[in-house]
Amino acid sequence: MSFFGKMFGGKKEVAPTTGEAIQKLRETENMLIKKQEFLEAKIEDELSIARKNASKNKRVALQALKKKKRLEKQLQQIDGTLSTIEMQREALESANTNTAVLTTMKNAADALKNAHQHMDVDKVHDMMDDIAEQQDVAREISDAISNPVAFGADLDDEDLERELDELEQENFDKEIIGIPEPAPTLPEAPTEDLPEKAKEKKKATTTTTTTTAEVGDDDDPVMKQLLSWAN
Repeated sequence: MSFFGKMFGGKKEVAPTTGEAIQKLRETENMLIKKQEFLEAKIEDELSIARKNASKNKRVALQALKKKKRLEKQLQQIDGTLSTIEMQREALESANTNTAVLTTMKNAADALKNAHQHMDVDKVHDMMDDIAEQQDVAREISDAISNPVAFGADLDDEDLERELDELEQENFDKEIIGIPEPAPTLPEAPTEDLPEKAKEKKKATTTTTTTTAEVGDDDDPVMKQLLSWAN
């Protein structure tokens, strides 16, 4: 709002939202960053001019250094402005986040209140008592149905145990009677020859050896010549 608008009661400006303010600060921050880069390039140019003319043209070199000093001062001011804008933008972003979180929490609280609007705590307790009572009734009905009142009431457990023992004894007797008897073990046959048979076997072996020796002597020509000379 302008000064005259404030003095004469002009129309009030509507405050921007946090999102709009953050967007404006980001645009200003980007503009200042570009300005900062431009000033840094100009400072390098002026410094280069001063170096070239330091010995040739001192007046030009001094003018370049003075301009460099002014540019450095502007650059320093922009650095401070950027720091302020950055802190302000971060504060707005934090406030915007908090606002969104609070709005979500309020909506959740309203929804929960609306859900509980038609509920009465006393009625809920009465309903839970009714449910527990009905569960007890259902449990009693199940127990009554599963209890064998008329089926098998005349059976005696002792008679059943006695009959079971008799069956076990009968099975045990059958197993004992049905075991096969062990077969009789016969004596093993001797592996060595009897004395008489050993003698006959030895005699037969000696006769065979002598006959073989005689046949071998008749076939030898040297033996034949010795025999003829001896005769």
